[in-house]
Amino acid sequence: MRFISSLFGLATLTLGPLLAANAAADDQAQLIGSINHYRSQAQRCASQVSLELPPLVADPRLVLPINSPGDLQQALTAKAYPMVTVQAISLSGPRDAAAAMKAVQESFCQVVLNPQFVDIGVNREGREWRIVLARPLLSARLGDWQAEGQKLLEQINSARTQARQCGGQAFSATTPLAWNAVLASAAEGHSRNMANNNFFDHKDRDGRMPGDRAELAGYNGQLIGENIAAGQDTVRKVVDGWLASPGHCANLMNPQFRELGAAYVVDPKSDSGIYWTAMFGTP
Repeated sequence: MRFISSLFGLATLTLGPLLAANAAADDQAQLIGSINHYRSQAQRCASQVSLELPPLVADPRLVLPINSPGDLQQALTAKAYPMVTVQAISLSGPRDAAAAMKAVQESFCQVVLNPQFVDIGVNREGREWRIVLARPLLSARLGDWQAEGQKLLEQINSARTQARQCGGQAFSATTPLAWNAVLASAAEGHSRNMANNNFFDHKDRDGRMPGDRAELAGYNGQLIGENIAAGQDTVRKVVDGWLASPGHCANLMNPQFRELGAAYVVDPKSDSGIYWTAMFGTP
C-alpha cells in the first residue's frame, strides 16, 4: 500500500550589515514559491520529519511594514484579517530570495512547516525581510460532513477529467471515482481523531495507518491512499491545495483508484480548527 500524505511571536535573525535597496516584488513572490516548494516535500526539521504540505496562499493583508514590530493581532485587525494564529519572521541581511530561503530553512523550518498556517505575506526593503504566516478564522458555512465529502468527490472527479502534471509525474485524464460509505466513515473517524487530539498526520495516535483504518472500518481493498488537509474552510481551497502539492495531486489523479470517501471535522480548541481526510480505494 502507498500512503501520501494560538501562537504569537516575532523571530529575528541578523545575518550581516544592512544595505539600502529597493524592494523587489518578484523576489517576494520567489521567496513564497521557495517556501511552498520546501513545504511540498517531506523535510527533516528539529529531528522530526514533516509531512508533505499544501502551499501557503499569498494574502496582501499579511504584507506588513518592516519597521513596525508591534502587536501582530492589532496589525491584522487593522487590515481586516480575522486571524486565529499568526507568527512573523524577520530577517536582516539576505541579498535575495535564495539567501532569505536559506536563512528560513536553517533557523525557522518549524515555523514554515507548521501545518496550521494557510496564508503568507512577504515584505522586503533592501536586505530587511518580514515574513508573516497566519491562519484566519473559519468563515465558510459548511454543510454536514457527508454533504461536504460529496462536494469533495465532485471536485476531485472534475480534476480527474483533465490531464495534469503532478510535480515530475504526468497523468492523463482518468475515470471518475465512486462514493464509498465505508471509506467515508474511516475518513470521518481520522478527521475527528486529528481534530480532537490536535495532531496532523497519516499515523494516528494508536499507530494505525490509512490501510489499517480502512480495514478496521470493513473495507477490504487492494490499494488504499489518503490525503489530509488542515485549516482550509472550503472544499475548493482543499482541492486546490492538493492539486498544487505533487504527492497529494498524484493520489488524486491515480487511475488505479476507483472509490473515495471523505469528511471534515471542526474542533475550535485544536491548532488548525478544521481537519479534512479523503480516503482513496481500489476494491
